[in-house]
Amino acid sequence: MASLGTMRKRRWWKVLGLAGIMGVAATGVVVARAERRRRAYTPEEIRARLKERVEGRDQAEGLRS
Repeated sequence: MASLGTMRKRRWWKVLGLAGIMGVAATGVVVARAERRRRAYTPEEIRARLKERVEGRDQAEGLRS
C-alpha cells in the first residue's frame, strides 16, 4: 500500500499533466480561431483573387503556345 506522501506526489503529477493537456488544447483553439479569421475573405477579395488566377493562367497558356 502506498504511503500518504506518495499519493500526494502522484496527485500533483496528475494535476500537472491535466493542466498541460488543457494548455495544449487551449492553444490549439486560439490558433484555429486566428486561422479562420485570417482566411475569412470578403466577396470582393475572393473575386479579385479569382481574377488574378484566371489572368495568370491565361498568360501561362499564352507562353506555352
